[in-house]
Amino acid sequence: METLEFIIYPDGRVQEKVTGIVGASCAEVTAAIEAQLGLVLTHEPTSEFFATMVQQSGLAITQTSLSDW
Repeated sequence: METLEFIIYPDGRVQEKVTGIVGASCAEVTAAIEAQLGLVLTHEPTSEFFATMVQQSGLAITQTSLSDW
């Protein structure tokens, strides 16, 4: 589940936290919002930013051998 959380401080700063988006695609999701908010001071990537999508194949390879017993 993708979640964007915003905290707006009394001095006008906005903290944005993105969860549920794997990889750098979170920058694409938040680009338009950040453009409207103004100057971005810092970016702090989470572990999800550095994660990669894992695709599981349905292919299974089996090997059978007969025993010498």
